[in-house]
Amino acid sequence: MKTKFFIIISFVFFLNCKKKQHNPYEWKTIEVTATAYNSLAYQTSSNPHITAFGDSLKPGLRYIAVSRNLLNEGLEHNTLVKIEGLQGTYLVKDKMNRRWKDRIDVYMGTDVKAAKQWGKRKINISYRIEVFKDSLVN
Repeated sequence: MKTKFFIIISFVFFLNCKKKQHNPYEWKTIEVTATAYNSLAYQTSSNPHITAFGDSLKPGLRYIAVSRNLLNEGLEHNTLVKIEGLQGTYLVKDKMNRRWKDRIDVYMGTDVKAAKQWGKRKINISYRIEVFKDSLVN
């Protein structure tokens, strides 16, 4: 009888602890100026498929470049980002020239027409940040 009682109490305690576990991530939303860019030498550099982080860009994949001040806000390399007006999630794979502030550049492969259609606009983006970084280490 005592063993059954102990097992039931242990199981209830386990379920209760499971419910209280925290998600180590949260989504933060900010307003930025958004433009678009392509993998073309005249827009980037002589090696337009290599980012400032050293990643290789592949047309068709969802990437963004961020202004360097946003790196300090948690928009670090490989951060997941949701962009208002676009479907899916994007990855931070590039960083922009130091002259830009509070800005993202949406990667549009080699489709210059799509980049021009996007233009320049103020939008909200949401990005995933780790909130329990220290507690995960312990």
